[in-house]
Amino acid sequence: MRSLYILIMIKKIPLLVFLLPLLALAQHTIQGNFSPAEDYKWAVLYKVSPTNLSYKTDTKIDEEGNFTLQLDASIEKGMYRLVYAVPQDVFNFDIIYNGEEDIVVQFNKEKGVEFLISKENVLLASYEKEMRAIQAQIAEQYQNGYQAVAPMFDSLSALQQSFEKKAEGTIALAFIKANKPYIPENPQDIRAYIKANKENYFENIDVNNTTLQESSFITDYAYNYILGFSGKEDVTAAIEDNIDTFQTQIIESDSGYQKAQWIKLWQKFVDANKAHTANYISENYLIPLAKLSNDEGLIESLTLFKNMTLGNKAANFSWEEAIDNKTIVKNLHELDVAENYIIVFWSSGCSHCLKEVPQLHSKISSMEKGAYKVIAIGLEDDSYAWKNKIQSFPEFINVLGLGKWQNEIGKNYGVNATPTYIILDKDKKIRARPQKLEDVLQLLSKEPSH
Repeated sequence: MRSLYILIMIKKIPLLVFLLPLLALAQHTIQGNFSPAEDYKWAVLYKVSPTNLSYKTDTKIDEEGNFTLQLDASIEKGMYRLVYAVPQDVFNFDIIYNGEEDIVVQFNKEKGVEFLISKENVLLASYEKEMRAIQAQIAEQYQNGYQAVAPMFDSLSALQQSFEKKAEGTIALAFIKANKPYIPENPQDIRAYIKANKENYFENIDVNNTTLQESSFITDYAYNYILGFSGKEDVTAAIEDNIDTFQTQIIESDSGYQKAQWIKLWQKFVDANKAHTANYISENYLIPLAKLSNDEGLIESLTLFKNMTLGNKAANFSWEEAIDNKTIVKNLHELDVAENYIIVFWSSGCSHCLKEVPQLHSKISSMEKGAYKVIAIGLEDDSYAWKNKIQSFPEFINVLGLGKWQNEIGKNYGVNATPTYIILDKDKKIRARPQKLEDVLQLLSKEPSH
């Protein structure tokens, strides 16, 4: 009987061994729907750390816009970012994963993300929605005088306390506490309220809180502060002052985190076409931090962006010209032969260039002298074909850029395709960066011809 019992147990062991991996793998899912479905192809999940993103998993979005991300045992609780398009720093949203529940979301291009199932994400979304609503009511009620607003601040305080209690023991609590708004103890007129709101804006933010660092919260919060309190007069100075104020909030943080935070803010201003503000961040904070960590690649990228910002003076470069059997060295910044300049990067081996550059030459040849001068920089592996081609472009200043994609002039202008066009004014400041020859020709058509 004993031997029969042992035999039965031995037969059961393989089944148990087989089931154990399945039990380990069977965790939770993030699933949902994107609409309009045809605009989305993939959902990619990243774990967020204070300084970077770590890829975790991805899945294809089907023809109806549905997707399911399987979260195995390696997916620990914390903050995650779901990327649904490129560039990924723009098309994403954060997700709280507590390791205890499935998550169901719905994303609409117009309305954004909505969490349908998930205790923590639904709670945080509800908090943000109700806070926005009551703060909008306060702003509207201020038109009736600040005495009328006092009861609404009581409601705001009660709402904050209510959500903090509901969120006890959750990851969401860190965000709810950090987002606690300024609530005056005594009635204030609108000017005093705005002033105090700005002064107390970061009162409840712990920039070293890991949960906050592992999300977009601090970046978005700082971005709203920088722009939201910029006023109506001398906006540029106000924005720069607000940036400096945010620096005082994170100056004691780890330098690696500071760099990561400034990169995120820099990118947000780049995406918002606020190049001047992005350059202020890079010059005053990001480049010094990049130097501290010997991040030459970041320094090069930031410098290049600044060099190519509209309104900035274009990077200088020199070339040789043969005049009266003498070789003369000239450079862009000292050139004074036209009211405007066009720099075109091209190559004798580029079929698009061989079609477009002659058209540009024909147009320039028909125009009044001195209005525009073209500096045509040939990015070449050798000079043989280039020398033959430039015989057809006598109206251009023809510059040989040996090394092709590694040529120093091209690298300083961020050239990664030919032809590339850049329009400069008389002082060599960048006026425009047209993407197509048609845009260049349209600009030139406004100038008088011979």
